[in-house]
Amino acid sequence: MTATAFAALFAAALFVSLVLNLWLARRHVRYVAAHREAVPPAFTERIALAAHQKAADYTIARTRLGTIETVVEMTLLLALTFGGGIAALVRLTDLLPFGGMARDLALIVAVAVVSGLVAIPFSYYRTFGVEVKFGFNRTTRALWFADLVKGTLIGALLGLPLAAVVLWLMRATGPYWWLWAWAVWIGFQFLLLALYPTVIAPLFNKFSPLPAGAARAAIEALLARCGFENRGLYVMDGSRRSSHGNAFFTGFGRAKRIVFFDTLLERLAPDEVEAVLAHELGHFKLKHVLKRMLWTAFFSLAFLALLAWLAGSPWFYTGLGVPPSMDRPGVALILFFLVLPVFTFAFAPLSAFYSRRHEFEADAFAAQNASATSLVRALVKLYEDNASTLTPDPVYSAFHDSHPPAAMRIARLEAA
Repeated sequence: MTATAFAALFAAALFVSLVLNLWLARRHVRYVAAHREAVPPAFTERIALAAHQKAADYTIARTRLGTIETVVEMTLLLALTFGGGIAALVRLTDLLPFGGMARDLALIVAVAVVSGLVAIPFSYYRTFGVEVKFGFNRTTRALWFADLVKGTLIGALLGLPLAAVVLWLMRATGPYWWLWAWAVWIGFQFLLLALYPTVIAPLFNKFSPLPAGAARAAIEALLARCGFENRGLYVMDGSRRSSHGNAFFTGFGRAKRIVFFDTLLERLAPDEVEAVLAHELGHFKLKHVLKRMLWTAFFSLAFLALLAWLAGSPWFYTGLGVPPSMDRPGVALILFFLVLPVFTFAFAPLSAFYSRRHEFEADAFAAQNASATSLVRALVKLYEDNASTLTPDPVYSAFHDSHPPAAMRIARLEAA
């Protein structure tokens, strides 16, 4: 392939991705607004019109902000590639007095800083604009800034050593460096799984053992019925930052935890908490987590092999506005991860379809091992409390939503 042909291919993919994103967002806003004045029939006796309208307005506000963010991100990508941004940063880091790997790490940091500075205003407005307007935000500006600093430091402490190892492998282990890099990446994923619940998450939130009571008794009985070894039931102070509720599994082995937001426990009855946990247990028992990890491992291997091929192709650099830089593997690394989402967005419905199938299977597991009726009540409360729209545009949802639409999910549970 020539540099001109690849530049044209990238420009076409970028244009299609942008137009598709804008079209989907416009469809979603119009569809949600068109259904704003009436609660869907399946929810008329469960959710008030005012709550339905709040969810519609909240969804529209978030979608419109996301649209602006997408345009800005695409503009930044153009500036970094065809606009010469990466080329300028490469020339600038070439002037640094230290060696090749350090220069590549400096390049990675520079691009991360630029991208982060562009993203920060959207994060700030999402928290103190949209979330405040709809009554969800409970964080302070000081806490938001502290989270930003801690997140940046943790990203640097974990990400820079990983990048250094990969850059060293690219330089030192020959044409099959990507196999070694893949092994390092898989090991890094397991390290994160081990560190997150016990080291990283407690830096941001307080985790307390789930207190004795009806909810804990129901949960422990469910775990016993399902043969799940309980290594820890915890409550997270999610209310410190937001009124949204959730529950999740995290970690593996001895670091495995079941975590409930305090906001969720305040809102749900014990049988509803049990049903929500049964759904999460379904993901574990049906090996959804393992399947997703295997798919992630497969695609990461394929992408690293693709990166190895592109890194040795001069047209890859020139087509993106950067002089050939085969002696600086960090340049290939940066360019690859900048342009990859442009080419993969069109395949988002396949990932969403696979995820939705797992959600339906986990719901069926919950219906068998707890109560379908309790899970329906819990989901309806969560839809209402989190202002999740009951009427997403089907096409937009197929690209963006990993969970099935509310009406479809409730209908299946009621049939069970």
